[in-house]
Amino acid sequence: MKPLAYWIPRPLFSVFLTVLWLLMLNSVAPGHILLGLALGIAIPFMTRDFWPEQARVSRPLPLLKYFLVLLLDILWSNLIVASRILGPGSRLSPGFFTFPLELDDDFAITILASTISLTPGTVSTHYNAEKRTLLIHALHLEDEAAAIAGIKQRYERPLREIFR
Repeated sequence: MKPLAYWIPRPLFSVFLTVLWLLMLNSVAPGHILLGLALGIAIPFMTRDFWPEQARVSRPLPLLKYFLVLLLDILWSNLIVASRILGPGSRLSPGFFTFPLELDDDFAITILASTISLTPGTVSTHYNAEKRTLLIHALHLEDEAAAIAGIKQRYERPLREIFR
């Protein structure tokens, strides 16, 4: 007998698809719920060979701390970018810099690149898998070494701890 994980390879995604189905139909009739569950189970089951391996979170508590730090950084960065743009005179010094990666998990690298892009004033523009670097554009870049050190301390090190 095959384990439940074989038949329902992505349980959270199955729940999401079921809820999405019910929201699209705007109904919670029993027949719609059953059809939503059937689709929610069948779609991940039929596509399981196309999905990459699931990332393994080894430490969930630091993940919560990571999200809180990210939320605060997004709020703070919004204020800084707004003051630089709306303040008197143009105080912007845009630039690109290369960020050397210590992460080796593809999912963690994706989270890092997304985090950088979510934070106002920075965008990750290119991932070089061979050199293991991210090319990042900053709206205001005064000190490249300080920018790299800040990203490493605030984002990359916690991600290494979460996904090790």
